[in-house]
Amino acid sequence: MKRICVFCGSRPGRDDTFLSLARSVGTELAERGIGIVYGGGRVGMMGALADAALAAGGEVTGIIPHALERSEVAHQGLTALHVVISMHERKAMMGNLSDAFLALPGGFGTMDELFEALTWQQLGYHQKPIALLDNGDFFAPLMGLLQRMLDDDLLTVESYGRVRLARSLADVLGDPAMKRALTAAPDGVR
Repeated sequence: MKRICVFCGSRPGRDDTFLSLARSVGTELAERGIGIVYGGGRVGMMGALADAALAAGGEVTGIIPHALERSEVAHQGLTALHVVISMHERKAMMGNLSDAFLALPGGFGTMDELFEALTWQQLGYHQKPIALLDNGDFFAPLMGLLQRMLDDDLLTVESYGRVRLARSLADVLGDPAMKRALTAAPDGVR
């Protein structure tokens, strides 16, 4: 099974918009037979994503640092839950278990995970596609900052082009690089 790592908030957001987005992404990925790797939480957007995917019969793998497991935010109903020592170990395992990355709206943790995946890609540690699922122009300020980095020659055109901004999950999954990454290999070869 191919898996996509989804970065998203552990908080629900100001209204139901973000939770609805997380639920719809979880459901659609499960229905398409794409496994989810995520931060392992049962709260906020993370919990909504996982619960929706599981309800639709999907595979959901969570990776959570021990400190967060102890504070009882770990989702205990997942296909698999890995408890790790640190955030660094969490991000490395998330990347290793995934074929692509998708960022939904979120806070510091989401941005940290997104930028680490982008940096690893820029350094050649992986060539997995990375997409941002924009919702209500949530990522517009970030794209403005990236454009400023590009304009000020702090970011290359190639690095800037690695950030795929999509308005819908259909747009994300329709991207040629995403299609290649998330299409099952013949004979179970991964």
